[in-house]
Amino acid sequence: MNQETYLPNTSERTLKRGSEINEKIDTNIILKEIGDTTRKLEKTRNVLHNAGAIEVGSTPNEIVHEARLYRLLHYRPMVSKTAKTPILFVYALINRSYILDLQPDKSWIRNLLGQGFDIYLIDWKTPARVDKYVSFDDYVNEYIDDCVEFVRTKTSVNKITLHGYCMGATMSAIYSTLHEDKIRNLATIAPVIDSNQDTTVLGNFSRHLDADRMFNSIGNLPSEQLYALFSTLKPFKQGVNKYFNLVENIDNEEFVQNFLRVEKWLYDTPPIAGETFRQWITDIYQRNLLVANEMKIGNEIIDLSKIKIPLLNIVAEEDHLVSPQCSASLNDAVSSPDKRLMRFHTGHVGLIASSYSQNNVLPKVGQWIKARSQ
Repeated sequence: MNQETYLPNTSERTLKRGSEINEKIDTNIILKEIGDTTRKLEKTRNVLHNAGAIEVGSTPNEIVHEARLYRLLHYRPMVSKTAKTPILFVYALINRSYILDLQPDKSWIRNLLGQGFDIYLIDWKTPARVDKYVSFDDYVNEYIDDCVEFVRTKTSVNKITLHGYCMGATMSAIYSTLHEDKIRNLATIAPVIDSNQDTTVLGNFSRHLDADRMFNSIGNLPSEQLYALFSTLKPFKQGVNKYFNLVENIDNEEFVQNFLRVEKWLYDTPPIAGETFRQWITDIYQRNLLVANEMKIGNEIIDLSKIKIPLLNIVAEEDHLVSPQCSASLNDAVSSPDKRLMRFHTGHVGLIASSYSQNNVLPKVGQWIKARSQ
């Protein structure tokens, strides 16, 4: 009887002691996790506080030509040149051009240099209030044309390869319709062409924007409004989730450095000249005049079917800024007998500044351009 009574009591004491041990173990684990999280948060705070000092655009270059609203950069060769035709890169008017040279192992510019190309890049300057009336006509027929002429003269060639990204790709296509005699190849990355095919948040927002009213009231589009607009594209990913990921990976130096460089670029949004922005929204996004061959630049109607030179159009299948089909429409609009559409399973930035880009995109792009650059 005593034995029967004793066994349950022993079991109860054992269970109680085990519970106390487990509670201590759980508490220690929780305290350790809290301490580690606190350390990571403090380290993240310090990293973000000093983010402005992060280096970007490290590939050696020199300013070879400069005007009020642009600098023309020439990148120093890395290998013996194997392509006779120089490349002039036309960057977008949004954010800064160093996304093309983010870091050595994720640099579009450095990769093409390594493939033997002679690279020039138009680095747009920040427009001032007095530049409110600077238009597409100015950017295309004056600034881009000045740079094309400079490169042709400096390299002693008649025709160059014009290579553009996003809005810069759209301007490159527009330029090629007007000055095709100076261009050997046109290579575009995610151009905005047929806005009716653009189902992104940005495309839908642009179709309902009163650009005329904005132009009359504020002139140039402020950088703050531009960044706020981009933040609405993926609010959780851009506003919350990316910082959770940073905290979780704060001890991974490679991850942190890449995060800071992209973050620096995202926040580095210069204003856009008012008249250029107004025409970009009304003529391309709202009236869809470009793909209809009805858009007017200066005194000229832009007819994409006039493009007969070799065309390479590079599109990101997961692009959240420009729908893939919006960009792919360029291939249907031109008359080029030699045209190629390359689609890649990545996003707008991943297309040009990622390991995926280095390993999968650039080798194919370089091979296509090189074959048409002799």
